[in-house]
Amino acid sequence: MRLDKYLAQVGLGSRSEVKVLLKKGKITVDGIIIKDGRFQVDKNSNGIALEGKNLRYQEYFYYLLNKPQGVVSATKDNLDKTVVQLLTKEDYRDDIFPVGRLDKNTEGLLILTNDGALGHDLTQPKKHVEKEYFAQIDGKVTPETITQFAAGLTLKNGEKVKPGELIIEKISPSDTQSGTMSEIRIVIHEGKFHQVKRMFEAVNMYVLYLKRIRMGNLQLDTDLAMGDYRKLSEIEIENLKK
Repeated sequence: MRLDKYLAQVGLGSRSEVKVLLKKGKITVDGIIIKDGRFQVDKNSNGIALEGKNLRYQEYFYYLLNKPQGVVSATKDNLDKTVVQLLTKEDYRDDIFPVGRLDKNTEGLLILTNDGALGHDLTQPKKHVEKEYFAQIDGKVTPETITQFAAGLTLKNGEKVKPGELIIEKISPSDTQSGTMSEIRIVIHEGKFHQVKRMFEAVNMYVLYLKRIRMGNLQLDTDLAMGDYRKLSEIEIENLKK
């Protein structure tokens, strides 16, 4: 691998920024100052250093983000802040992207990575990766509603969705339009546009609040503050790949 590409991959900056580091003689390979970015190196070498500090090559990065409302699930947006902008300067990389999406006003678990193969697998309907949400609903969710969701709904535009598992957590009076608010959990296996909201609209109810709490076998940490993120462990990454 070219040295300049290696240095960019380990997060030292863009190719132009890396070129400056090389020109200033801040990069050594096995103790020798190298200024030519075309110099070939072994990406697994332990002998590449920045000002005497050894660098370690890492190809893929994985983060679990507790997405807040008002932030869009994209890498770039002309109007709103994106989820990748929540990463620190040290963790940000141009190739990191959100796996799937959460609506702008939906909170919760979102995976950020540069592993394209994993991202593809986790979002393919044929893989049947479960996504679990907590929601507050304007309306009374009943056992009949649970049966409707379990059978598979037809949305108002005629589109059909696969069966979903609906669990009632709490029913309480409220000042919403229906006068009743239901707190529920729902498990789905697809990721259609606004799917959970559209599923409830199909039974004449409306989502007031939505938060993703699980994707596959990865749970959202209860102590992870809104807008914060953490690295995934090796075990969590392996479990996701399974």
